Amino acid sequence: MKKASKSKPSTTFQEKEQVVYPLQGVGQIKRIFQREFKGEDTLYYEIYLEVSDMTVFVPVDKAEELGIRAIVPKKEADSALSLIAEDFEPVPADWKMRYQMNLDLLKQGSIQDIATVVRALYHRSKVKELPILERKLFDSALKLLVDEVSFSLNKSKSDVEELVFTRLESDPKKPAKKTAEKT
Repeated sequence: MKKASKSKPSTTFQEKEQVVYPLQGVGQIKRIFQREFKGEDTLYYEIYLEVSDMTVFVPVDKAEELGIRAIVPKKEADSALSLIAEDFEPVPADWKMRYQMNLDLLKQGSIQDIATVVRALYHRSKVKELPILERKLFDSALKLLVDEVSFSLNKSKSDVEELVFTRLESDPKKPAKKTAEKT
């Protein structure tokens, strides 16, 4: 049954808003427009992804299903940075199983999941060199994390990347050093 009213459908996001597209990165909604698809008028987001210099058209009614979401608030970005400094569970030795587990986490698209993948693969790479596919997955996860955190905290990508590696290198078992600890 078709709706009788022709009211403008509501959209979750607005033009010029920054959003996260899982596995792709942060993008900006350039416009919201309507066009015919399979005989139906369909509303689309036009999203420009700077990191890959790509424009995608996403049906508004499929955006949530695809995992498109707003940039996390500062508190969640800080939480993700804290997560990468925490102790981590050992990952399976079988790289194919590990790869699939991490890929599934990235597809879920939350900043916590992305941080978990970065932490796990970084520490695994310290034990043994990662296979090429896992190395690409790590690079992709790192780029996604840095991209979103830089927007959330309003910091440069290079500053955030440096912060990420500092946190990854920190020992979660040791308390942070105090500068006045001379005896």
